[in-house]
Amino acid sequence: MDIKAREDFKIWVGVILGVFLLVVLWGILVPYSLQPLPESNYMVTKGFGYKEIGRDLEQKKIIRSAIFFNLYVLISGNHNNLQAGNYEISPSMSVVKIAQKIANGQVARNNIIIIEGFSVKDIGNYLESKNIGSNKDFLAIVKKDFSSQYSFLKDKPKKLNLEGYLFPDTYDVGKAPTQEALVINMLSNFDRKLTLDLKKEIARQKKSIFEIITMASILEKEVKSINDKKIVAGILWKRIDSNMGLNVDSTINYITGKSDASVLIKDTQINSPYNTYKYRGLPLGPICNPGMDSILAAIYPTQSDWWYYLSATKTGETIFSKTLEEHNASALKYL
Repeated sequence: MDIKAREDFKIWVGVILGVFLLVVLWGILVPYSLQPLPESNYMVTKGFGYKEIGRDLEQKKIIRSAIFFNLYVLISGNHNNLQAGNYEISPSMSVVKIAQKIANGQVARNNIIIIEGFSVKDIGNYLESKNIGSNKDFLAIVKKDFSSQYSFLKDKPKKLNLEGYLFPDTYDVGKAPTQEALVINMLSNFDRKLTLDLKKEIARQKKSIFEIITMASILEKEVKSINDKKIVAGILWKRIDSNMGLNVDSTINYITGKSDASVLIKDTQINSPYNTYKYRGLPLGPICNPGMDSILAAIYPTQSDWWYYLSATKTGETIFSKTLEEHNASALKYL
C-alpha cells in the first residue's frame, strides 16, 4: 500500500469512527422525545441487570434503543450499580439522566415500593429502613386476621400470616402513613387484582386461592419470564397430581434464609413443612408475595412433556428436560 492509499485509509477510518462516536453521543444525550413529556412511574424489578432494564426501557418507548443505555452504563461503570425501585422518569430525559437516576437510587419520593418476591420479613425490614415503624411491629400486624374484611383470605389457614397476599406495587406513604394502613392498602390491591373471573377459574379447577398463591410464590422465586413461569407451573402441578416431590430449591431457601441458586444436600433434609424435598405437595404456605405474572401462571399453566427444569444458569435461561438423566446432564453443563 503506497503512502496516498495509507493516508486515504486513515481518513476513512477516522470518518467511520467519527460517525460512530456522533451516533453514540446522539443516542445517549438526545432524549427519545424532543417534546417535554411529564414524568411517570417506572419500576426497576429486583434482580434485573442493565440488559433487562435497557430492553424494558426500549420496549416502553422511554429510550430510543437499549444499545445506547447498555453502552453508557458500561462506559460509565454504573452497570453494577443500578438499583431496584420506583423512579419518576420521562421519554424527554436523556439516557445519561435516566441511567444516573437509577444508579444513584433516586426513587420517587413519598412512595413505598413493594417488589415482587419480597417476603413479609423483607417488607418489614424495608419499612423500618424508611422509618415507617419497626420490623417487629410489622410482623405482628401481618399475623392479624383480616378474613372478615377480605373474602379471599377465608381459605388461608388461621395460623399463617399474610405471606403471599401483600400485593407488590407502589404505595403512597402519604395516603397510608401507618404500617397497618399500608397492609390494608396491599390487601385491597390484591382484592382488585384477583378479579371475579380469576376467582371463578380457580374454583372451576377445584383449587383454592390459597393453593394458587402458594404456587405463585414458588414461581416468583424460581423463574423470571411469564412464559417460563407458565411452563414451570405446568410441571409443578403435574408433579403434585402424580404424587411426585416438587423438589424446589426456593422453598429450602425460605427455611434457611439463604438465596442459594443450588441448595446444600444437608439443607434438603431439614424437617420443615416448607421442605418440598422431604414432603409431597405444596409447602405449608406461600414463601413470598408474588406479582401478577406469577399468579396468572399458577392459574393458567402451560401443559408440556417436560418434568424437570433448571433455572440457575449463568445466562438466565431456563433449561427444560423430560427425564431425570437429561436434567442431571443439564445441571453438569450449565451449573
